[in-house]
Amino acid sequence: MNLKKMSKEELESLSYKDLTYLLLEENKNMNTADIFRQIVDLLGLPETVFTAKIGDFYTSLTTDKRFLLLEDGSWDLRSRHTSDKIVKATDEDDEEIEEVKEEDEEKEEPEEDNYDSGDEEDDFDEPDDELKDLVVIDEDELELEQ
Repeated sequence: MNLKKMSKEELESLSYKDLTYLLLEENKNMNTADIFRQIVDLLGLPETVFTAKIGDFYTSLTTDKRFLLLEDGSWDLRSRHTSDKIVKATDEDDEEIEEVKEEDEEKEEPEEDNYDSGDEEDDFDEPDDELKDLVVIDEDELELEQ
């Protein structure tokens, strides 16, 4: 779908993220400002919209799984990139985490037993005389009494 051949009504019916997707399909990777500048120009919006909404636009791109922020700060379609690097990095991270856990297990010392085995009598062992007459009442029974 060519953005330049679309009518203004068709462009206005699309979200900024959908317009970004179409722009990135036509072009290679682009930075945030260039993408949003083209969207503002395509829709004929004033400059104030660009300055007021570029931060929100960046945030919306970061939360959309269709887009990928590259190391150079430009955006590209995630579908153009393979996930081999991600899988390899994850596998290496898992191995590193397992090694750290094994080292931690070796370093663990037994915990101190803080149990007080003194002969002091505890007040909380004997039931309170105040609670011996305690009765539990259902909500239904409570309504009947009123």
